[in-house]
Parts: sequence; C-alpha cells; structure tokens
Amino acid sequence: MPTSRDEARGLAAERLASELRQDILDGRLLPGARLGEVALTERFNVSRGPVRAALNLLGEMGIVSIVPNSGARVRVIKRQDAQALYEVREALEGKATELAAKNNGAETGRRLQSLLNQHASEIRARPDGAYLQTGGDQDFHRVIAEMSENSIVQRYLSRELYPQLALLRVKHRHVTGRGAAALREHERIAAAIADADPEVAGLLMRRHIRNSWKALEAQLSENEEETE
Repeated sequence: MPTSRDEARGLAAERLASELRQDILDGRLLPGARLGEVALTERFNVSRGPVRAALNLLGEMGIVSIVPNSGARVRVIKRQDAQALYEVREALEGKATELAAKNNGAETGRRLQSLLNQHASEIRARPDGAYLQTGGDQDFHRVIAEMSENSIVQRYLSRELYPQLALLRVKHRHVTGRGAAALREHERIAAAIADADPEVAGLLMRRHIRNSWKALEAQLSENEEETE
C-alpha cells in the first residue's frame, strides 16, 4: 500500500516531468540535449528518485530517450520514426474526426469555424509559414479529439502522439510551412463535421494528415543532412 512518502515522491516526479516537458516542447532543451541526473537534482533541489521517475515518464511519452549506462537525452526523432508517427496520427485522428461528426453536428461546426476564423488572420500574415497553434482549446486537432468523446483515443493522442509531434516541430522549426493550404483543409473538415457526415469528415482528415506528411517529408532529409 502506497505511503504518504511514496505519494509525495510521485507528485514531485510529475511536477518535474511537467516542467521538463515544457522546456523540451518550447525548445529550451533541444533534441539530443543530455539530461544529467546530478544537474537535475541540483536544479530542482530533489533526490535522484523523483528525477529518475520524471525521466521515465517523459520516456513513456516518447520525448526522452534513456540508454542504459549512458543516461537520458532529449529524443532525436529520425525520419523513419517521423513517418511512423504520421501513419498512427492518420489512423487515430481519422477515427476521432468520424466520431466527432457522429456525436455532434451544426453547433460543433460553428465552434470549429469560429476557431478557424481566429487562425485565418494569423495565416494571412504568413501564408507560407507554419500553421502554429497555441494548444489546448485553440488547437483544431485537439478540439476534434475532445469532440470524439472517446477517452482512449484522446489519451493516446494527448499523452503520446502530440508531445512527439511537438518535439518533431522543435527540430524542424525552420521547415517551410503550408499554412494557407492547411487552413483550407481544416475548413472542409469542419464543414463535414457540421453536416454530421462522418465518412467524408474522416476521409478529409486522413487526406489532410497525408498532405502534412508529404510537405514535411519533402524537406526532412535535406534538413537532417544540414544538422549532422
């Protein structure tokens, strides 16, 4: 049975993991950066136990690599891994979009369109830039995942897939985006959800994810070569 000390250690590990996750996804800790236990214990003023637990949590999210006898580093996502992420993303988000169209309808469509109207003004300023979203209820894909009302789909997307995709964007932040095209695709998806058409909505989302991967893949190899 867990003791109060165990619970306190668990809470400390979660706090450390949350702070390190934010540092990684904001680009303050870049892919490949070493996460030394001694340095982290000094930074957070804790023992090694919570630090190791926090690193294990980040490892489970897929944004930290832990190598026995070598230590932990911010994960470097290679091209093959990036492709695998997008393949899983296509399947999960396609299903989430189908469920959102089944569960909701016109009101959901209006909510999504209102969100896309906010994004449109930002994209008009940088039509060839990345389609940057602030996360949470301002992120089109996260909102659709929430609308799916499927807790398992939401958990896999929010706890595993989205952090890894965010880390991938950190590494390739200078890759040319396709903001205007992505916005048009989002608008078609939102319209299909508003029409309560799960088949079309899911198809459009899968096509959107494939288009996103093609745009990234076209520049990925060259970008990796420059950093080696």
